[in-house]
Amino acid sequence: MIARIKLRDRDAFALLYDATSTKLFGVCLRILKDRGEAEEVLHDVFLRVWHKADTYAITGHSPMTWLITVARNMSIDRLRKRRPDGGSDAVIARLTDTAPGPEAIAIARSERARIDACLEELEPEKAASVRGAYLDGETYKSLAARHDVPLNTMRTWLRRSLMNLKDCLTR
Repeated sequence: MIARIKLRDRDAFALLYDATSTKLFGVCLRILKDRGEAEEVLHDVFLRVWHKADTYAITGHSPMTWLITVARNMSIDRLRKRRPDGGSDAVIARLTDTAPGPEAIAIARSERARIDACLEELEPEKAASVRGAYLDGETYKSLAARHDVPLNTMRTWLRRSLMNLKDCLTR
């Protein structure tokens, strides 16, 4: 939908609003604790999405994570504007909960499940290599030694496995 919004597709924008506005309103309301202000910020969030949809691909985050970040940041900006001095970072830090909210946790779990499912599609030794290199921080050299393959073969395994994961995640 965001790709279509970049092209100024109003139907895609309406679909995105219908699919996400409730969750984003919850983010705004949780931070601002004022329904009227949360509604105003939500309106501003969708204006920003309409005007800045082309910046989404640059961030590399999932669409919902990007939208939640926009809503959260705009809500915090509104909090700062409430105070005559613009709000201090210490006060804002105490007022806002920096821990991920229920919606962010649910999104993270969903993304983790997708990644795990895609890893399951790889051959077991290649999935183990990907986990070792990108989740456990193992070097290519140590992985090559563990799997008893040449270093360049390990590099090829990892490169091809990442391409397969990318294909799987875009389905």
